Amino acid sequence: MNYKSFIRTIPDFPRPGIRFRDITPLLAHGATFRHVIAELAARYDGRVDKIVGIEARGFIFGAPLAHAIGAGFVPVRKPGKLPGEAIGHDYALEYGTNRIEVHVDGIARGERVVIVDDLLATGGTALAAVELAARCAASVVECAFVIELHDLPGRARLEQAGQRVHALCGFTEAE
Repeated sequence: MNYKSFIRTIPDFPRPGIRFRDITPLLAHGATFRHVIAELAARYDGRVDKIVGIEARGFIFGAPLAHAIGAGFVPVRKPGKLPGEAIGHDYALEYGTNRIEVHVDGIARGERVVIVDDLLATGGTALAAVELAARCAASVVECAFVIELHDLPGRARLEQAGQRVHALCGFTEAE
């Protein structure tokens, strides 16, 4: 399926020079959204114990994927958003740092997980989620995305860290 035709590009959002890839038209088209989940489910069914969704758009795809394959869903959130005991990982941004956290009991030792987000750009957040999974002694089967931005180093950074990457579609800056 041509997912790209359901992804809108918004120029200069959230700031000048950024071409934002908007998934809301894909989400609004029920058959296409269902197809995204079905395609990911076919890839991971029987291969994983947990789906790890990165806040916030990773929740949109991760939770229904977990449901479809009968796996658990584990949210990775921004600091202070989880009510129980959590571990976190700081990671670098272009200007400054950010942090994500997971409940200490969210992922068990030896579990097989897939990390899910809507978009792969620089890979910083996904690498931080991989680090959290490693601290829980889990095995990351793959990092899955709906969109990959080919002109940015996300895939290369994840692969250099030994991670497998799967994206349903991709864009170059010119598109």
